[in-house]
Amino acid sequence: MSTPTRREQLETLLADDPGDAFLRYGLALELEKSGEHAASLDLLAGLTRDEPPYVPAYFMAAQQLAGLERTNEARTFLRNGIVAARQQGNSHAAGEMAEFLAQLGGRGE
Repeated sequence: MSTPTRREQLETLLADDPGDAFLRYGLALELEKSGEHAASLDLLAGLTRDEPPYVPAYFMAAQQLAGLERTNEARTFLRNGIVAARQQGNSHAAGEMAEFLAQLGGRGE
C-alpha cells in the first residue's frame, strides 16, 4: 500500500472539515503544482469570498494569474487583496501585494 500524496492527505482532511481555510489553501497550492490551474484558482477565489476573506489567497491567485499571463485578473485580485488585508490590519500582506501590483504596472490602493 502506497503512502498517500500530500494532495490526497489534504483531500481526506477536507472531507472531515470542508470549511478549513488553511486546508483549502494548501490544496489550491497542490493543484497549481500539478498544473490544474482552473481548480486551483477556483479554490483560491472561494477563499477570498469567505467571511473574513483568507488574505494569502489573493496574493497566490494573483501570482498564478500573472504566470498564466492573465495580468488584468491578477491586478484585480491584488487590489481587492490590499483592501481586505488593510481591513484585517495586515499591513505586511497589503505591502507585498502593493509591491507586486506595481511590478505588474498597476496602481496601488
